[in-house]
Amino acid sequence: MTAGGIGKHGIRVGKHFRHAIGALGAAFSLLFGNAVLANPQPGQLNLTPGVTTYSYIPYMLNNVALGVCVVIGILVFGAMFIAMFRFRKSRGAVPEKWSHNTTVEIIWTAIPVVILVSLAWLATDGLRKFSDTTGAQMTVKVTGYQWKWRYDYVDYLGKPLSHVDFMSKLDDRSNATRQLDSGLDPYAVKVGDENTYLLDVDHPLVVPVDTKIRFVITADDVIHSWFVPALGWKMDAIPGVVNAAWTNIKQPGVYRGQCAELCGQDHGFMPIVVKAVSKEDFARWLADQQKPATPAPAAASTAAAPAQATAQVATKPNNQG
Repeated sequence: MTAGGIGKHGIRVGKHFRHAIGALGAAFSLLFGNAVLANPQPGQLNLTPGVTTYSYIPYMLNNVALGVCVVIGILVFGAMFIAMFRFRKSRGAVPEKWSHNTTVEIIWTAIPVVILVSLAWLATDGLRKFSDTTGAQMTVKVTGYQWKWRYDYVDYLGKPLSHVDFMSKLDDRSNATRQLDSGLDPYAVKVGDENTYLLDVDHPLVVPVDTKIRFVITADDVIHSWFVPALGWKMDAIPGVVNAAWTNIKQPGVYRGQCAELCGQDHGFMPIVVKAVSKEDFARWLADQQKPATPAPAAASTAAAPAQATAQVATKPNNQG
């Protein structure tokens, strides 16, 4: 036997069977094998598991709901096809005369109720955890504009912060490349080996890892939506409304997102970049941001000019007789 069977030392797996198992494994790796990835990748089928203490919840809920749907589909369509082909009239099948079966009706009513209650409990528990922003160690205000974001660092470790804020917009390389008839190659816009065309900004949001960060999110003009897939959630930015969310990033890295609300003609050019660093690196970055601005040399020379003119007047000889 060359295709498989029972050999001298046990069951021998055939070549075609091994190929089938390999293809099945590849499919599962595409569907569920992105656990090591934080940012979504081209060709990815499943949600990203993310890098926060919360992001595993929507990832898990998606997989559970998908599994339930697959099982229900197999049972329903399996029963339908069996009834259609095995018990068809051409094979002499005769339909039964009964129209009700109390036991069967109780079973197929109780099972969906149990499934729905279980999914509702999981989803409600996830929403409860997401809405709990208490105990935050840091607060960042996010304001959406057409077509950029403003970040204001409100407090950190119980201490208020001042003058730590900036605008974040599409990076210059992507902005130049996107112009009509620019002649520039979008695939040439990279950071390292990663293509970042329309996904990079001039000033990323820098945050520390292992820190519960509360976001207060609003907008100044139209409705936007702040969405970074690796964080596991998105939140609408609505003018006149302040929404709250939180995250706790566990892995340092750069995580990219985009506005997820159709906010205008340049909606596709409104990326988000979150740079998560260690607490030590964040403390150094924060200290640099809080340093007073160095006076421009021109201001010093301007201040020195009147003093020099006064000295020249004082030393000028008196020629009047």
